Amino acid sequence: MTYILALDQGTTSSRAIIFDKNMIPVTAAQKEFKQYFPASGWVEHDPKDLWNSTVSTCRMALQQAKLEASDIVAIGIANQRETTLVWDKISGVPIHHAIVWQDRRTVDICSQLRATGYEQMITLETGLLLDPYFSGTKLKWLLDHVEGARAKAERGDLLFGTVDSYLIWNLTGGKVHATDATNAARTLLYDIHKGQWSQEICELLKVPMVMLPQVKNSADHFGYTQKDLFGGRIPILGVAGDQQAAIVGQACFEPGMMKSTYGTGCFALLNTGDKAVHSKNRLLTTIAYQFNGKPTYALEGSIFNAGSVVQWLRDELNIIEKASDTQGLAESADQLQNLILVPAFTGLGAPYWNTECRGAIYGLARNSGPAEFTRAALQSVGFQTRDLLEAMHSDWFGEEKSPDGLSQTKFQHKGCLRVDGGMSVSDWTMQFLSNITGVQVDRPKVLETTALGVAWLAGMHAGVYPDQEEFSKTWSLDKRFNPVMSFSDRETKYSDWKKAVSATLLV
Repeated sequence: MTYILALDQGTTSSRAIIFDKNMIPVTAAQKEFKQYFPASGWVEHDPKDLWNSTVSTCRMALQQAKLEASDIVAIGIANQRETTLVWDKISGVPIHHAIVWQDRRTVDICSQLRATGYEQMITLETGLLLDPYFSGTKLKWLLDHVEGARAKAERGDLLFGTVDSYLIWNLTGGKVHATDATNAARTLLYDIHKGQWSQEICELLKVPMVMLPQVKNSADHFGYTQKDLFGGRIPILGVAGDQQAAIVGQACFEPGMMKSTYGTGCFALLNTGDKAVHSKNRLLTTIAYQFNGKPTYALEGSIFNAGSVVQWLRDELNIIEKASDTQGLAESADQLQNLILVPAFTGLGAPYWNTECRGAIYGLARNSGPAEFTRAALQSVGFQTRDLLEAMHSDWFGEEKSPDGLSQTKFQHKGCLRVDGGMSVSDWTMQFLSNITGVQVDRPKVLETTALGVAWLAGMHAGVYPDQEEFSKTWSLDKRFNPVMSFSDRETKYSDWKKAVSATLLV
């Protein structure tokens, strides 16, 4: 039998999923780890937790499936993006906790760079906004604040990496210091057009380039695991940031295809092919995947709060006991009420990028209750997704006009918006998403798209899984949602949403 081991190292837990020769998951193991909040707006992980939870879940998965290392053809790694680690080149000991992608401690660094006129240059080279979200300013902070770190880095004694690099280095016993193009593209240090680390940005942030990992393809050879970890050497043949792994797992290989992942937040990626489309709407230009030295680009939009609105209903308002309770409540809501929830619990993501505003509810009536609050919470996800689609439509057609001049998005021409993530199991939410966007929404049978994506990368590189074209044919539909809302109702509701967002941004 042929098996692929996919490692999915996330923000709150690590998972290991084993796929068989038909790309069907046969077993999975998961382990949560502690989150550290040393100051307001600061978020950290203990690197030992990232490493130990990854190794332990791999061993658990192998044991559950009664498999040996010799049964595993290859390993694929998907990881939380932008989280930043620095460790000693000889001892392997990290100099500090990992600074998580959610961390906001480098706001002042970003403000200073913006004030001195560097934002446009950074955005043009990296495709990213000048924001603490990304790794570059986190790395600068570590070198500036950990005693002796800068001197050691300049001597070549320290290594930098996102979580994938840290895991690869440890899995290979320190033999390989590498990343893939999708993760490099999230560091604020990588020129996505030239396909190399930017010397200009590294000098600006005072980052010694000797610290940086080698950048490889998403399907590539990243070395072998140490024999004593799993009882044998296993090649690491696929690596991608989690959202890029999902666009691969959804088989969105053609320009115009789009996926949207609904977890705590929402990440939507639109494949733009070999063109790196510069956004005029504060979206990110990024690398979707890279094969044989050739990158495929994407536009990306991030929503900060999607599934978290359901957690809010459950944990703070005590309206529901479990996520599935939302369906019945939303269906029973008073149709004459028009509650609008702007869930800016941690600010608003794309296309607004305002982390200072906070959430608000509009349209409250005396008889507004749990059902109306629940419906508004679920609808907020559809409204925010339409914001992303509108921005992507504008950016995409700014580069390339539709042949017939119709105001339709390219992904409509490709047939659908492919969805995944925990919130995508809600039929009510997905139907409203289709209604408010006017786009066909397709949910696949395999919702583990992140793990499937890196499993396919590794298996394809090993020669045991099919090529892109054949892999695309294996994509299987679970349920399709078509828009049934009238055009006038759709536009009225979206207009009300835009008014509510404008009012929230003014507060």
